[in-house]
Amino acid sequence: MGFRNRLPGRKLAHRGLSVTVGVQAGGTTLLAVPAFLLMIALFVYPFIYGLLLSFRPKVGHWLANYQIFFSDPFLYDTLGKTFALAIPVTCLSLLLAIPVAMRVRLMQRQRLLTTLLVLPLTLGTVLVAQGMLGYFGPQGWFNRTMMDLGLLLSPVKLTHNYTGVLLSLLITGFPFTFLLTLSHVTGIDPALEQAAATLGARPASRFRYIFLPLLLPGLAMTFCLSFVQAFSVFPSAVLVGEPAGATRVISIAAYHAAFEEYDYSMASAIAMLMGAAQLAVVVLVLSLRSIVYRGPSAGGKG
Repeated sequence: MGFRNRLPGRKLAHRGLSVTVGVQAGGTTLLAVPAFLLMIALFVYPFIYGLLLSFRPKVGHWLANYQIFFSDPFLYDTLGKTFALAIPVTCLSLLLAIPVAMRVRLMQRQRLLTTLLVLPLTLGTVLVAQGMLGYFGPQGWFNRTMMDLGLLLSPVKLTHNYTGVLLSLLITGFPFTFLLTLSHVTGIDPALEQAAATLGARPASRFRYIFLPLLLPGLAMTFCLSFVQAFSVFPSAVLVGEPAGATRVISIAAYHAAFEEYDYSMASAIAMLMGAAQLAVVVLVLSLRSIVYRGPSAGGKG
C-alpha cells in the first residue's frame, strides 16, 4: 500500500519536471527569435526581392534579363574572367596556407606570428590596392630596387592588369585562408603524429597518411569560403586592374547596370547569376569531399 501511495507523487513530480523543462526550452527558443527575424530582414527578404526583381525587366518577357546576359559577350565574359581570378587565388592561398600553418603550429610565439600574417586582413582591400600602386607601380619601390640590382632592365608592369588583381586578392585573401587552415591543423591530436614518428614514419608520410585525410573536410570548407570571398572581387579589379578589359569581373557588370544604366532589374539578374555560380562551385567541392573522404574533420584532442 505504501508503494502504491508513492506512485501518484512520483508521477506528479515527473510531470512537474517535464513542465519545467518545457518552459525552459520554450524560453530558449524565444531568445533565438530576434536573431531569426534579423536574418530574414537582412538576408532572406533582400534575396527574394532581388530574385523577383530580376524577372521584371524593363523591356521584354520575364526572362529577358538572363537572355540579354548570355547573348552579349561583353556581359557573359565577365563570368569567365571572375572564375579566372577566383580559382587561382583560392588555390594559391590554400597551397601557401597549408605549409605555413603546419610550421606555425610548432612555434612558441605562435600568436605574434599569426598577428603579423593576418595584418593585411585588417587593412582592407582598398588600402592594400592603394599601397600596391605605390610599391608595384612602374616607378615603385619594387621596380626601382630590381633595376638598381641589375635584375631588371626595364620596369615590369604589375598593376592595372590581371597580375595586379591577382596579387591584391592573394595579399588580402591569404590571411583569411591561413586562419581557417591553422584552426583545422591545430585541431588534430599531436599524439597521432608522435605515434607515427615512433613507428618510423617520415614527415612526408605523416602528412600524407595522417594530416591530409583529417584535413580534407576542413580544407574543402576553407576552399569554399575563400572562393566566395575572392569571387566577389570589386575594388581590386577597379583600382589595380583593367576594369574595361581583362579584369572586368561580374561585380563590375552588376555595378554598371545598377548605378550607370539605372537598370536595377538587370543588376539583380546579374547578382542572381553571381550567386548561382558561387553556389555551384560550393556544391561541387562539398560533393567531391564526401566522395574522397568520409570521416571526422579532425583527430580531436583528449
